[in-house]
Amino acid sequence: MNLYPIMRESYHYLTYSLGMQTSQITLLLIGIVLGVFGAFLFLAMRPRKKVAQTKPQNAVMQGVNEILDVLGPSALIVNSTNYVARATAAAIALGLVDGRTLGHKRLSALVAKARETQEVLSIEASLPTGRKDVKLFVGARAKSLGDGNVLLIVDDRTESHRLDEMRKDFMANISHELKTPIGAVGLLSEAMENSLDQPDLLPKLVKSIRKESKRLSSLVQDIIQLSRIQGVSRVATSKQINLVDVVKEAIDRNSWRSEKHDVTIEFESEKPRIEAIGDAEMLTVAVKNLIENAIIYSNAGAIVAVVLDTKDGQVDIRVKDSGIGIAKEDLSRIFERFYRVDQSRSRETGGTGLGLSIVKHAALTHQGDVHLFSKPGIGSTFTLRLPAVDKKVLKLTKRKADLG
Repeated sequence: MNLYPIMRESYHYLTYSLGMQTSQITLLLIGIVLGVFGAFLFLAMRPRKKVAQTKPQNAVMQGVNEILDVLGPSALIVNSTNYVARATAAAIALGLVDGRTLGHKRLSALVAKARETQEVLSIEASLPTGRKDVKLFVGARAKSLGDGNVLLIVDDRTESHRLDEMRKDFMANISHELKTPIGAVGLLSEAMENSLDQPDLLPKLVKSIRKESKRLSSLVQDIIQLSRIQGVSRVATSKQINLVDVVKEAIDRNSWRSEKHDVTIEFESEKPRIEAIGDAEMLTVAVKNLIENAIIYSNAGAIVAVVLDTKDGQVDIRVKDSGIGIAKEDLSRIFERFYRVDQSRSRETGGTGLGLSIVKHAALTHQGDVHLFSKPGIGSTFTLRLPAVDKKVLKLTKRKADLG
């Protein structure tokens, strides 16, 4: 703004109309100029002050977003309107998000209290999962980030509760299962030593030892696999996966077995890509065990059908065979560790009785379940059922937080 014309007119007015001296006029005009300048300076500083306040807050929120990307535990940001603005893949895999809101009232109450008190709050809780007699045991912490946003971190402790009971039963059973093949190898070795003067018996004894050692090796491998699945925290290894790829990998791992038994595996999926959140290797092992079981109990020339589809918010992986089937009295125990429907066939094929137990554990770990329909002489259908994840929820693991 050019102040010179205004000052000139003001000077003439003050001199001729009011009769003021030049020195008085000068001081008055300087005061006016300083006052105007001060007003402009005040107005100019107001928006700068606001930016200085909001910029660090935005920087903090951006930093929180980046931290969430590398957090192992389940973590979420809940905004001022109680919508989940950001969530890790582990949080979604644990079933904490229902659409765009928290899926559990106790967690919502914790978030609301943390927002109100501005303190770090924590709780330990058992949360419903929607399945009968199955609960989620967690430890949760919440901290306000300002502007109504709250950071919620949830630690899944379900496994520690479950494993305490499992280990007691497992150790009792495994000692018996390991003793059988080890004892057989010992007896066969002793028989070989006593039959050195009978060369015609040695090949048979060697074959029997090889069979028992292979059975022992399979048992050890399944024990290692079950221990790995039981010991791993799924939420720590969860990521977005394509279940079509999981099933294809499981089929590929059984290709040699299907050729050996002259069994054809047919795979059908309603979509080329069906998304889920979970541990790809754990689910691959589970599906591989179902297919392996179907091959072993099918006759030569049979077909094992694997179907992948979605329905009512669930993803079903069905493995159907036309084998010997399972009697009604065995259905309730089929998923127990070391339980075998056909003992003679298990000895022949080297089955350990742990395969279906691994499937059951993998399903429960993914907030899912496994179902069985079977009739003797007709065959069996195993269905591994997992919760489907809505695409809108999947986007929460990718997009930046909407912290308005």
